Amino acid sequence: MRFIKYLFLGVVALVLIVVAIANRQPVELKLLPEDLAAFVPFAGQITIPLFLVIFGSILVGLLIGFIWEYLREFKIRNDLSKTNRQMKHLEREVGKLREKTGEGKDEILALLD
Repeated sequence: MRFIKYLFLGVVALVLIVVAIANRQPVELKLLPEDLAAFVPFAGQITIPLFLVIFGSILVGLLIGFIWEYLREFKIRNDLSKTNRQMKHLEREVGKLREKTGEGKDEILALLD
């Protein structure tokens, strides 16, 4: 199983390297469109290789997906936490009742108490 994992990671790395080599040409990234940039003093632009744009887009998409999923599952985790607290409370209460009634002890010893 470990071999398959490393093989898969190697194939993914190889594909990413090939994509990076094929997309080395520089591109300009602009913060705003040219028409709108005339009115804003901080309309920046940067020149970077295309593969960085591609990989950056993938990372931003993954980050947005992780955050979206975390927020979507927040209610489920909150309900699970409440259920676990309630279960522990009820287990403590059952334990106290068993001690009080003597359940689980030998009947003869329970009569002596």
